[in-house]
Amino acid sequence: MEDLLGQLQHSLEKGFINRQHSEFSRFKPELLVNQVHKRQDVLTSLTDELKACRTFLFSVAFITESGLATLKSHLLDLHEKGIEGKILTSTYQNFNHPKVFKELLKLKNVEVRIADIEGFHSKGYIFQHDHYYSLIVGSSNLTSSALKVNYEWNVKLNSHENGEIIHHFQEQFHEMWEKAPLLTPDWIYHYERFFEEAVIPRVAELPGNYMTNRMEAALRVEPNQMQQAALHGIEQVRLKEENRALVVSATGTGKTYLAAFDVRKYGPEKMLFVVHREQILQKAKEDFKRILGGDDKDFGILSGSSRSTDAKYLFATIQTMSKPEVLRTFDRDSFDYVLIDESHRAGASTYQRLIDYFDPAFLLGMTATPERSDGYDLFQLFDYNVAYEIRLQEALEEKMLTPFHYFGVTDIEVAGRKQEVETFQLLTSDERVERILEKLHYYGFSGDQVRGLIFCSSKREARLLSDELNTHGFRTCALTGEDSQEKRMIEVNRLEQGQLDYLITVDIFNEGIDIPSINQVVMLRQTESSIVFIQQLGRGLRKHDSKEFVTVIDFIANYKNNYLIPVALSGDRSQNKDSIRRKMIDKSYIKGTSTINFEAVAKERVYDSINAARLTDMKLLKDAYVDLKNRIGRIPMLADFYEHHSIDPVVIGRKKDHYDAFLAAVKEEKPGLSAAHAQVLTMVTQELLSGKRIHEVYLLEKLLDAGVLSKRCFQETLVEKGIREDASTLASMESVLTLRFFKRADQQKYGDYALIEISEEGYQLSPHVKKLLNDSWFRRLFEDVLRAAQLRSGRYNQAELLTRLEKYSRKDVCRLLNWDKDEQSTMYGYKTKHGTCPIFVTYHKEGEVEASIDYGDTFINPEVFHWFTRSRRTTSSKEVLEISEAEQRGIDLHLFVKKDDDEGRDFYYLGEVKPDRASIKDTTMPDAQGRELPVVTMNLLLKESVDQQIYDYLHEDMY
Repeated sequence: MEDLLGQLQHSLEKGFINRQHSEFSRFKPELLVNQVHKRQDVLTSLTDELKACRTFLFSVAFITESGLATLKSHLLDLHEKGIEGKILTSTYQNFNHPKVFKELLKLKNVEVRIADIEGFHSKGYIFQHDHYYSLIVGSSNLTSSALKVNYEWNVKLNSHENGEIIHHFQEQFHEMWEKAPLLTPDWIYHYERFFEEAVIPRVAELPGNYMTNRMEAALRVEPNQMQQAALHGIEQVRLKEENRALVVSATGTGKTYLAAFDVRKYGPEKMLFVVHREQILQKAKEDFKRILGGDDKDFGILSGSSRSTDAKYLFATIQTMSKPEVLRTFDRDSFDYVLIDESHRAGASTYQRLIDYFDPAFLLGMTATPERSDGYDLFQLFDYNVAYEIRLQEALEEKMLTPFHYFGVTDIEVAGRKQEVETFQLLTSDERVERILEKLHYYGFSGDQVRGLIFCSSKREARLLSDELNTHGFRTCALTGEDSQEKRMIEVNRLEQGQLDYLITVDIFNEGIDIPSINQVVMLRQTESSIVFIQQLGRGLRKHDSKEFVTVIDFIANYKNNYLIPVALSGDRSQNKDSIRRKMIDKSYIKGTSTINFEAVAKERVYDSINAARLTDMKLLKDAYVDLKNRIGRIPMLADFYEHHSIDPVVIGRKKDHYDAFLAAVKEEKPGLSAAHAQVLTMVTQELLSGKRIHEVYLLEKLLDAGVLSKRCFQETLVEKGIREDASTLASMESVLTLRFFKRADQQKYGDYALIEISEEGYQLSPHVKKLLNDSWFRRLFEDVLRAAQLRSGRYNQAELLTRLEKYSRKDVCRLLNWDKDEQSTMYGYKTKHGTCPIFVTYHKEGEVEASIDYGDTFINPEVFHWFTRSRRTTSSKEVLEISEAEQRGIDLHLFVKKDDDEGRDFYYLGEVKPDRASIKDTTMPDAQGRELPVVTMNLLLKESVDQQIYDYLHEDMY
């Protein structure tokens, strides 16, 4: 309580009296603004408070379905914890749609009332915690745009439970609450009748002057921003006198229109457009007709019984066009422009036959997923000319797609290795069907009627689930590869016309199907491929007037490949577990109003999968290597992996000592290296590639160019770049590059030769390294490590010793705190040296001495960490005094925490801490034999509050 009062007093001083006040307080007043470039939004503050509160009160005039969807999984987690809240909203200006009131009724732990007052326009959120309240008040209603995108001003304040300001807000809320009618189905029924009569629906007006000249109308259709950029990229390829190009563009971003715009620009005498499914032929033809204009006879189809081979613009299925007897009816130069849709399929024999036969003046390929699992080099087919590329995350940011709300929900357990029959019975059991129905109802959909796609794991499951849903009042149809194209078209049309609620399928609708009105995508199968995941997600991302967003419900069981979910959503191909975990913690890579949400148990299952995944298996790394080699058309270097957002170079360095060894492992032809070359290459790879400190890298780069460099000149370079240049850091750098820092075993591993020589004149490369650099292949590899390290270093604050919330090993910390030797082996949990003391904590300890819950290292809150020293220590022990009296002795304490040993050897750096002197005390803890051992415990106060998402990840244990 005393700490709480002190923190509140500091917040008052800093927020309202003196902004230079130095004492940190987690309760300082904040202005909450949506700022994409800073990865900040109001929603994050709102959900952070929800996660930690005991109860909550919302008073918001306006609520949208999309806004409510951003909170649904969080509210469900609160319901599981028994935490309830209240929402007071309104019918002001008839803004709130009747459907959002129906959605509010689904919240089991939230009571909702309707403010009975004219002009109700409040926007406030109150959260009750232990002994204090948090208040967010300002301009943000409960809409996704207000919480994530719009320019809004909201103030976040904290008050003691006895504070007057919070009592004023509560009194106002409860005064309105007591007068407000309760939200009930009957109230919604009457409001719905009023809404239909009073609110004039928005009707799209037809243009008054309809143009009969189709060509003139077509020319008035202009490409959007993405299409303009892509058209420019294609034109640049042609200006280089290249005749093939590839466009990589996320599903739903208008690839067909883009192709039509380029055909209009190119003006071919005859064009061929090839697709792999008949369903999209007719639509592709109509899209081209809209952009190109011209007579109907100019556009023809070659598929099935249709044989319009003389058309100027011919649209054909690959199945028909690739038949030898059909190909022979055309001359090889019949088409001067050929387009291949979904060109990632071009490795198939049917496509190869067509491509080998025709000789167009220009060949354009279009795909959303150029990566191939069969090793086929799609990029080579298009002469490595990637004219334009836009992936899911960029397309969302450019508002080219419908926003989505993804919900990772908890599926039933599939424990152990069950027989196929047993697994099938489990997946189609009454319990699972009830859970599916519950989640479909709770998370809902945008619009007046559900139009959903459900992806199952087997044909049997799809058919049985369709039968089960139909018995529960839904209108569904199961479609599999056994159904004819005609049958599929009929059922798709029924879904679009509202005669069906769901199509249930296995994989046949992953691509090549266009149903823009889909407003709910349900995944009832484990994620086997990030490519397939994005394809299925993409089925709902096309824009349509009937929906504001798409609901994606992903049922997550305890499958080993769950780690692919954050990989797919973020596009992270690093194979770096830390990077993938960060994508679960920080979801700012998803732009606009889209959100990613996981129910608590589902989230833990994904983390378990990340921990267990073998992401550095050589097969996975080789596949990624081949993909990148195919993309760039040559042997990739480490820097290429980073620049093309592929494998994290550090992952390659951890798998093999150096890149030459990795190339040998993937059977790449290359020059050989001597043992001496390999030793130096190992040193720079293992110690410098991460980019955690850039000094060594910059010095080696400078010496490669200049030969000799004075210390003063090097310091000036660091100053220009805003990098630390203090004597201690430079001495540490020198110790690393001369190998003095390392243990004897590492020195031998690295060849026992210094990389640099130091004299009064300054620095120069050692004779040993100069000699090795005469080998051109070694020099290329050496320079590549430095280049990759420099690229990777941007994630670290080079002006500081360490970067908060990044991860470091004990060895990293010895080096970056400027210790003269690597002392990781004797550091254990903490060690004081050179005026610094790093403290390492594994939060969830396994296989260690069991202690009661009262004797564990733990967060009290995001600003206070309750910590125990080593056993057999007292408050008078020398090492304890160095920590307890750290401020007086000028010792900086640094806290490093990892969740458990599954995270490997690296720890999150949480920043500097200082001991709360009043909390330091002697106590005991039991050892394995039950004997009580002396130990010291204290609270460590963090200089800067831990981000709530990192705090939740480390602190929460849902099992």
